[in-house]
Formats: sequence, C-alpha cells, structure tokens
Amino acid sequence: MKSIFKILPFLFFAFAMFYYPQEVFFSAITGLKIWANIVLPALFPFFVLSDLLMKQGFVSFIGVLFEPLMRPLFRLPGKASFVLAMTHISGIPIGAVLTCRMRQENDLTRLEAERLLAITCNPSPGFMLGVVAAGMLKDPGLGVMISASVYLANIMVGLIFRFYGHREKKVRQRLSWQSALSELRAAQQKNKKAFGELLADAIKNSTNTVLLVGGYITFFSVMIHLLTITQFHYYFAHIVGSLSGGLLKESADALIQGLFETTLGCQTAALSIPAIKLKIALITLFMGWGGLSVFGQVASFTATTDLRFLPFVIARTLHAFFAMLLSQIFLIFSPYPASSILSAVNLSHSWPTVLHWSFISLWYSTIIMAFILLIIFLVKGYFLIVYRKHRL
Repeated sequence: MKSIFKILPFLFFAFAMFYYPQEVFFSAITGLKIWANIVLPALFPFFVLSDLLMKQGFVSFIGVLFEPLMRPLFRLPGKASFVLAMTHISGIPIGAVLTCRMRQENDLTRLEAERLLAITCNPSPGFMLGVVAAGMLKDPGLGVMISASVYLANIMVGLIFRFYGHREKKVRQRLSWQSALSELRAAQQKNKKAFGELLADAIKNSTNTVLLVGGYITFFSVMIHLLTITQFHYYFAHIVGSLSGGLLKESADALIQGLFETTLGCQTAALSIPAIKLKIALITLFMGWGGLSVFGQVASFTATTDLRFLPFVIARTLHAFFAMLLSQIFLIFSPYPASSILSAVNLSHSWPTVLHWSFISLWYSTIIMAFILLIIFLVKGYFLIVYRKHRL
C-alpha cells in the first residue's frame, strides 16, 4: 500500500499532462522565459566568476583573513566567508553549489558543510528590493525592511547552528597577510592550467549547473500550473482555511503557492491580502523557506556529496520563522497602518521611506544581534564554569 501511495502524485500529474497538453506546453514556455530572462543573466556570470576565483586560490587567501571571524561566530573555516559573500550577492542556489564543491574538494568537513549549507540559501538583494518591494508591493522602502529581516534571520540561524555537531579541535589562527599570500601562491602553483583552459572549465561547469536550475524552474512551473487549472490548490487552501477555524482563510492560497515556489507565493500574497502586516509576514516567511523548487535544486547538489538533507530543512524552517518574526517587530515601528493596500508607487516619498527603513532596520538589527551574542557568550561561559568545576 505504501508503494502505491508513492506513485499516486506522479500518476495524477501524468494524467493531467495528457488531459491538458496545451497548458503544459505554455506553462513550460513560461518557466523557460523566467529562466532565460531572469535566472540565466543573474546567475551564470557569478557561477563562472566563482569557479575562476576558487581555482585561482582566492578562497584560500580570504580563508586565512576571515578565519578569526568565522570560527568564533559560526564554527566555520575562513573559506566559508567566500560562499557567504557570493550567496548574499547572487542569491539561490549558488551557496549550495559552492558548499558542495568545497566539500568535494575536502575544504570543509561534513559538519562544517552542513552548517554552511544551512545559512547559504538567501534570495538576492535584487529580488527583494526590486522584484518584490518595488514591483509587487509598489513601495521600494519596504524592501529594506524585508531584506533586513531575511538577512538578520539568516545570521540567527547561523549562530544557532554553530552548536550543531560535535566539538572539533580548536584552530587558532591570527590575521596574517603573509600567511594569506602564501596560501594564495600555493593554490596557484597547485593548479598550473592555462587561463584559457580554466575559463573553458568554468564555463562548462557553470553551464551544466545553470541548465539544471532551469530544468527545476520549468518542471515546477508546469506542476504549479497543473495544480491551478485542476483547482487542486483551491480545494487544499479551502481545507487549510477550514482546519484553522478561518484564521488562514485569506492567506491559505498564498501559503500553498509559497510552499512550492517563493516568487509565486510572494506575488499571490501581494495581490490577494490587504492587511500589510499579514502580507509582509507571509512574504518574509516564503523567502526564508525557499520553496520546494529550491529544495529540489539543493537536493540534486548534495546528492553528489555525503551531506545530510535534514539539517538544511530544519534551517529553512527556522529561517522562515525568524524572518517572519523580525518583520513583525520592524513593522511595529513602521509608519504604515495595520491594514492597507499599497496600490501605486509614490515616487515623491521613495527615498525618505528608504532612509527611514534603513535607520530602523540597522538600529533594531544591531540591538537584536547584540542581545543574541550576549546570550551565546553567557551560555558558553556558564558551561565553561560548570565544566571546570566538574574537572576539579
């Protein structure tokens, strides 16, 4: 019976594809357009660049420089700072790609790679500030608050995951430009390929990766469209609304869409929910979660390594919850009413709103981060005292 239930979803989609062949065709074209017009130009240059930087020893260079920062905060080697930087610039899924590649090259242990994978699944700044805030919400100022909530929540997840796994041996390394340059030279001497060959390899690897991402986008575009035209998501949303006693009635449809794909969930929330607090809560929730489409992409990359997938799922759940919570904290100090519809861009107030949100986000992010770090050091100090007394 269990084996039959496993194939039922695939049989449902197969039947729907045969019944709606034209809808499948056009939804696949839509997914390909999204990939070709948005994802490909946004990701491909960063994939090539990151591959070249890794092979030229830049990762080893900054690894030495950032070791004193990354070890105490996240229990990660300094090389992980390169992955963090790239994922915050380019967005999903470059963090998973680079993490798995570093694990394959033994630059990270299994636990370190799982910790790093937990905090390298962020949407890009362009998506949050441009597509969601300016495009969907019609207010660029909200983009600063949304990005601050998502990024700060990601740091909180990283601080929690520093306690994940057993204790490794302490690696004490001071900031040294000479050591960093030595690592850079050693890495370049190790890889003696000509630049043309390095570039060709980088383009080939990046093409394979970005094609895989395109396949996932196209596949999930078709699946979500089939759920829409068969009214499956409508009935499921109705069930969710009924089970919640009506509390999730107006947001159930957006929740179903966001479960599968972040962009569709954000768009549905922006269009169908009038209350600004609920709208922002769901949008930040979807951005922290990532969507099953992203889960599939990350799973395909981790399948080539020994990394476990469960820590990633737990991290995404925590990220979604923290991002939603922080957004509501920021909204307490916002100039917007509890229920409003943002219908048009008010260009005369765009920059004052952005500056206002920048100040609020920076101030309260600093307070929350200081509070979290204080708790971590107090807990660490307590266990250190208990451990010393036990030894005595």
